[in-house]
Amino acid sequence: MSQLFSPIEFHPPRGTVKLSNRLVIAPMCQYSGEEGRPTDWHLMHWANLFNSGSSFVILEATAVSREGRITTGCLGLWDDATMAAFADVLHRARRLAPPVPVCLQLSHSGRKASSAAPWNGGMLIPQDKGGWQPKGPSAISHLPDEPAPVALTLAEIQTIEKDFIAAARRAQAIGLVGIELHGAHGYLLHEFLSPLANQRQDDYGGSFDNRVRLLMDIFKGTREVFDGVLGVRLSATDWVDGGWTIEDTIELTRRLKAAGADFIHISSGGVSAKQKIPVGPNYQVPFAQQVKAATGLTTIAVGLITEPQQAEDILVRGDADMVAIARSVLYKPHWGWEAAAALGGEVTASHQYWRSIPRDVQAIFGKIHIGMR
Repeated sequence: MSQLFSPIEFHPPRGTVKLSNRLVIAPMCQYSGEEGRPTDWHLMHWANLFNSGSSFVILEATAVSREGRITTGCLGLWDDATMAAFADVLHRARRLAPPVPVCLQLSHSGRKASSAAPWNGGMLIPQDKGGWQPKGPSAISHLPDEPAPVALTLAEIQTIEKDFIAAARRAQAIGLVGIELHGAHGYLLHEFLSPLANQRQDDYGGSFDNRVRLLMDIFKGTREVFDGVLGVRLSATDWVDGGWTIEDTIELTRRLKAAGADFIHISSGGVSAKQKIPVGPNYQVPFAQQVKAATGLTTIAVGLITEPQQAEDILVRGDADMVAIARSVLYKPHWGWEAAAALGGEVTASHQYWRSIPRDVQAIFGKIHIGMR
């Protein structure tokens, strides 16, 4: 039996969540919202993701405050208006696809806030050009030629913690199965973790205990108000000497597991322009393997995993418990169907698509049931 298409379970306070396979859709920002609200673009996009064959879809980074957005087009869940729009588009997208557990990534972009969309260069937008003031743990810029963010006050840090917890309450209210806290890729929670971005001299900086304090406090507060699947995405390493390390990641994961985490999602990098990343197939998988081996927490591997057999081999080796894909599913919206055909698995999809599976594909690549379970 294919490992990629074998079942797996989460056991949050709400009750067991059963997944039919181990294929995860990783969060992918679309930069296409309006004042934090999802649009018709997201209706189309989410419906495609829900028809992809994955059994666990993590929606894009969603800001817990207006100032926490990366770009003006980023989604948010900071008030009643964003919550109502989110619930509406999510409900309509779900009607266009088979049932699939949906998780939402909650985020604050920190010193990377007020940026242009990638197709517009991705650089910080000055306040006199429609941007806003980015804030971070310390007044240290991300890029040498960028202005430094303003260091957060203790009161502002407490407000951000409350913003995360309030967003988690809204996620619970609209029926999301899971939440992933974004502690990776150089955004605010990662900035607090990394000594490259965090040089505070108070209770939120300096020692390891202090640098993980905000993420742990947010996690514990979220766990109190959200009874679904709860996990964290971490950058396992900054890829820079003197930065956050895999050993740090393992220790933090142990603490998250003890606090009630259901999964850990292992990525890397994003906090420093000095990073030297050996990008290539499976380049982040060894980090997932180390975290899984050291902690036993359900571990998701991600990063240039593009082929079905590649994903299968990661699971067969025991390097991770689940495999996440992202850009590959944008290019091939039915990547999961091809993987099921290649590996002898089963997926579900809307019946309007059933006739799209050629008989010769079924005969060559094995058993695939589209909506016939």
